[in-house]
Order: sequence, then C-alpha cells, then structure tokens
Amino acid sequence: MNKPIIFSIDDDPQVSRAISRDLKTQYNSDYKIISTTSANEALEALTDMKNSGDTVAMFVVDQRMPEMEGVDFLQKAIKFYPDAKRVLLTAYSDTEAAIKAINVVQLDYYLTKPWNPPEEKLYPVISDLLDDWQSHYTPDFKGIKVIGYQFNPKSHEIKDYLAGNLIPYKWFDIENNPDAQTLLEVNHMTVSDLPVIIYEDGNCACRPTIRQIADKAGLSPQITNEIYDVTIIGAGPAGLAAAVYGSSEGLKTLLIERRAPGGQAGTSSRIENYLGFPAGLSGADLTRRAISQATRLGAEFLSPHSVKEIKQKDGYKKIILDDGPVIMSRAVVITTGVDYRKLEVKGVENFTGAGIYYGAATTEASACKGKDVFIIGGGNSAGQAAMYLSKFANKVNIVIRREDLTATMSAYLIAQIDQTANIHVIPFTEVIEAKGGNYLEELVLANCKTGEQSSHPASALYIFIGAKPYTDWIHLDIIKDDKEFIETGRDLQGYDDFKKIWKLKRDPFLLETSCAGIFAAGDVRSGAMNRVASAVGEGSMAISFVHKYLAEV
Repeated sequence: MNKPIIFSIDDDPQVSRAISRDLKTQYNSDYKIISTTSANEALEALTDMKNSGDTVAMFVVDQRMPEMEGVDFLQKAIKFYPDAKRVLLTAYSDTEAAIKAINVVQLDYYLTKPWNPPEEKLYPVISDLLDDWQSHYTPDFKGIKVIGYQFNPKSHEIKDYLAGNLIPYKWFDIENNPDAQTLLEVNHMTVSDLPVIIYEDGNCACRPTIRQIADKAGLSPQITNEIYDVTIIGAGPAGLAAAVYGSSEGLKTLLIERRAPGGQAGTSSRIENYLGFPAGLSGADLTRRAISQATRLGAEFLSPHSVKEIKQKDGYKKIILDDGPVIMSRAVVITTGVDYRKLEVKGVENFTGAGIYYGAATTEASACKGKDVFIIGGGNSAGQAAMYLSKFANKVNIVIRREDLTATMSAYLIAQIDQTANIHVIPFTEVIEAKGGNYLEELVLANCKTGEQSSHPASALYIFIGAKPYTDWIHLDIIKDDKEFIETGRDLQGYDDFKKIWKLKRDPFLLETSCAGIFAAGDVRSGAMNRVASAVGEGSMAISFVHKYLAEV
C-alpha cells in the first residue's frame, strides 16, 4: 500500500525546499512528501493521483502565488480530496486573508512564515492535524475502477470480464456512489461517457472494448512459437487440466479462451463435491489455482480470442482466430464447453445484462441486497447460485417446471436449500414475460398445469435452462450428434460418414474426433458426465492420447 501524501505548494523555490526538507525530516517514514512551485502543475497531478488511488492527507499551500492564490487552489483541490487537511502558508500581512479562508475552504490552520524552529512552530501543528486525519482515514482502492450504471449491459460485460479473469476492480455505481461523480468530474467526463474504466496507472477509457481492456491488463500476450505441439481451445476445467498436463510433460502448449477462464464452473460460488476440498471451493478459486499452475509449468494463455476455424495443412492443424494471427499446431484439444440456452420469452432480450443474466453473474449479487430475485432452472448450477444469492437477496425464488428438484439437483444442495429460509421453490411454473423500464422490474409467471398467470416484482432473473455445446464455429469434418455435441472414439463407428472421413488404419483414440489429431474433452463432448471432476479427468486424459498421436506422425 502506498503511503498517504503530504503535498506542499509554494512558488518560492527556497521556501518550497525548506518546507519539503522539514516535512521529510519528521514524517518521511509514514508519509510521502511531494512538493512543487507551480499551482497549475499541482492541480494536473491531482487527477493522476486520484485515478491511481493515491491519498492526500494534507495540503500545505502558500497564499501568495502568481498562478493562483492558495485559497483558490484549495477550493479546487477539495473536489479531489475533500477529507485532506488544509494548511495555508502566510506572511504576517496575510493573516486577514487566512482568517477569511477558514470560512471559505474550512481551513484547518494558517502557518506564518518563517516557522523556525520547526520543533516548536511546525511539527506540533502538523502532527496534531495528521493524527486527526488518521482517525478517519480509510485507504483508497488501488487497482482498476469501473464507473457506470448498475443495470447497463456494457457495464455488466466489463465487470463480468474482469471478475472472470480474476482482475481486482472496484465498482462505482453512478446513481448511488457520490465518488463516481467525483471521478467523472476530475477527469472532465460526463455520464454520456459511461461506462468508464480507470486503470491502475491513472489512464481512463470511455466505453472500452473487452479486447482493449485485455491489452491494457496484459492478458493478450503475443504468440511466441511458430508451431505448438498442442493447442487447447477453451479454458474450462477440461482445458485447464489439459494445459497443466501438456505443459508439465514438455509439450509446447497454447491455451486459447474466448471470454474468461473457468467456463461455467468458474462462475460457481461454491463447488462442494470436488475431491480433496471438504469445505468446498469457489469456481474462481479453482480457476486461479489452475491458471497459475499451467502458466508456471510453461503453458501460454491467449485471451480473449475466439477461434473462427480449424483447417488441416500438411499434417498440421491451422487454427484461424477471429482477429489475430494464424496458429500452427501439431494437435488440438477442443474443450469449448457449453453455453446456457436462451430464454425465448417476451421481454427477456430487452433486459439481458440489465437485470437478466445467463449463469451465476456473481458480480451483480450485491445489487440484489434486500430485493426479490428469481432463478430459472433446477440443476446444480442453479442451486449453487441460489445459495450464494440468498446471502444478499430478501428472497430467492427458484422457478421449475417439475414438481421438485430431486431429479435434477444433487442431494447436498437440495438439503441446503431446504434449510435456507429465504429460498423458495416454485414448482410447475415458467416465466412467460419480463417487464420494466430501463431495467427488469417485474416477471409474469404461469402455472404449467392450470395456465394461471401472476405478476411478481423482480430485481433480477438468473437463467440456467440447459446447455448447448459451443461448436457452431467448427466447419471441419468433425462429426457431431443431433444436439451438436462432438462425437469421439468408438461412438464414431455408428455414423455413415465416418469411413469417408477417417483414413487411418487404426481406430480413433477414446477422446479423438473424426479428424485425426483433434481431440474433444469435457462438456463439449457427446456423452460427457457434466461434472467438474470428470472434465478435469478428460482434459488430462486427452494429453495422453495427444502423446500417442504425436508419436505416430
């Protein structure tokens, strides 16, 4: 954490050096002492300091300066640091102006020059003011700041990306946080520029794209190898496991992710049935550990980048990115997982990202404090989200078409939900309409048996209505089942087109697709178990088959 700042401004270089010297002598161990002879230069510096999360504990300012008087400077500085102590340096003839300043800028003290000896005339005053300041001081956040409207799809996209990539940030709601407006004003911006992101180095960006954020945060590294041994597409549990095992076994390994690592598991607030973690762990924690492990072992991570197509060329796999370089790889493991299916009912599209979210969207949970929220879906992901949201919301309603959760949810989650007073299961029910102004305000529900409709206030709707594989980008001769999941291994033998595509004398390996050297693992694979542990197992197993394939080419 950076030290709080004591900022002194005096246009006389000799006086500026003297006050800086005396302040450093006494306070340098606990405070950073900054001095300048230009009031305008000091004001310019305040913007960068505010954006970077630096804190000014005290201003010590000369009254008579050619660019502006000390009182005028303090009036401007209050906008940046309203809690900073304010000391005016004056000559004996300026005491009247100093007394007036007490009312104008709530001056804490005026100090006449010279202040010798400082042990008697300077340090007791400064120390007393700093002690008072410290008693109310809360360190400012050091890191990325995001300013925007709570119910805004672009703001949600930015928060979701930062959270998914484990990048610390602080959210400033323009409607509820007065500091948000202050940050806009000091950066000469207005609400029309929102959402605004302020990076740790103090630079600002209005309505940035995800790619711009990734570049600034250092998440878009350059490709370092001309040819990779294995390229893994998708950084869910299966992809992360493949990256760990591939890199640990000496393969030149590249992991590509289109959004954020972790996949659907990465958004889970609590995974309680994963081997070796009796108290459970969050999806974010599992993702953080896996990414750290893979990169430490030598895997390269490229995000956010989408693969547009895979082509075969001279025995190599040519991976074409949507807006990046072409990557050559000897083998490929597809671990792109699944997406939640869209809820095709009236009004949902209007509020997606503005009160309606697909998946857990844990970044929006705090906005549900004291309000009623709804969840559609009866699987484990829905149950984990309900348990997490119950800590914030007044009431969490789980809407399902079945009679109860027993057929679709793990017993441990059902037991937890039964024991949580503010979670309610609404059976035989579906959402038929979403209503609101600029954001979701109301849901219309219908009983599946009777057709009876009812309206309910709703601050958020989280959708978990089944999954579809993310495979529509694949144009190669890779056989998929009727639901677009990728077929692998022996199951390929049941397709008429298989023998037209497969030209090797051997049968496909267990996780190999109909294209030799291209493997599939995790939820994207037909017949997958849809569990974190099984995805991790398949990802690691895929690397063993990659070794076998590479040994024969």
